[in-house]
Amino acid sequence: MTSTHTPNPGRNSRNPPHHQSRKRPDFREARHSRDPRRHSRPVVVLLTLLCLLAAACGKEGSPPAKGPSAAELPRYRVDSGFRLPGSATWRKAKARGRLVVGAKEDQPYLGEKDPASGRYTGFDIEIAKMVAAGLGFPSNRISFRTIASANRETSLQNGQIDYYVGTYTINDNRKKLVGFAGPYYMAGQGLLVRKDEDSIKGPADLDGKRVCSAAGSTPYQRIQHDYPKADLVSYDTYSICVDNLLTYQVDAVTTDDSILLGYAAKVPEELKVVGEPFSKEPYGIGVPRKDNALRLAIDGILAARERDGTWKKAYEATLGLSGVPAPKPPPIDRYPAS
Repeated sequence: MTSTHTPNPGRNSRNPPHHQSRKRPDFREARHSRDPRRHSRPVVVLLTLLCLLAAACGKEGSPPAKGPSAAELPRYRVDSGFRLPGSATWRKAKARGRLVVGAKEDQPYLGEKDPASGRYTGFDIEIAKMVAAGLGFPSNRISFRTIASANRETSLQNGQIDYYVGTYTINDNRKKLVGFAGPYYMAGQGLLVRKDEDSIKGPADLDGKRVCSAAGSTPYQRIQHDYPKADLVSYDTYSICVDNLLTYQVDAVTTDDSILLGYAAKVPEELKVVGEPFSKEPYGIGVPRKDNALRLAIDGILAARERDGTWKKAYEATLGLSGVPAPKPPPIDRYPAS
């Protein structure tokens, strides 16, 4: 996902100042929502859902912590005979006996860390494990490290991580700093709505609707520019947007569809992703820029796992829990070394 964040979430928003607070939504206010369907669900259901989305009631802006169980996840055959002497990154990892992989920790069913166990789960985590197996490393020989979006390039350049998997959109500017294997998934801006919402099927239906996104993000700016009749609301985190969606304070949440699928997977009986993506965000695996041997080896591993159905199984065990079938993986871009 491509985004820029501003310290003041309400600076460019048209909604009243009290909507810009970082305080979690007050459920008592939500009960008096203008939506005529506000009494259709018991209070206890919504409170339970809010706790799921927050990982723990009362923790501000927290993502849900639970993920798919280990028994539901595919197993990856480790290529114990794999060798890649042309890759300095692979040689260092082999010498230390483990891979160090950068990831996200706050994206439901994509890259998520359980604060209690420290376990990482999600589709991006499965892609990282799939690649590691192809490089000769079992999953117990991977050390995941949370890396903020702003620090991805620096972490790869400094050798703090061997590769990065975490909704990392491939673009030409980033290619000047790091290498990219893949893409392994084509995301695009989408819309998350309540399950019983029938009037919103795509961005053309947003006129007069309250739409929530992260302050300063590319999805926020796209709605602001392309759909100016939408009533745009912004917060620091998408989890607060989803809280407000569940309590009828907003009508839709927008960001990359992959992130929205993760939220829908948490409570598929309450939320759904609608319409077709209205942007293109090819997710790639970031590697050190000069390590073309590693980049091309990962390309080969991804292609093989897409052909044999392993990629699809990883999707179905994670993002597929949202109810959206596995898409066709995008063509891999084996661009020449520069």
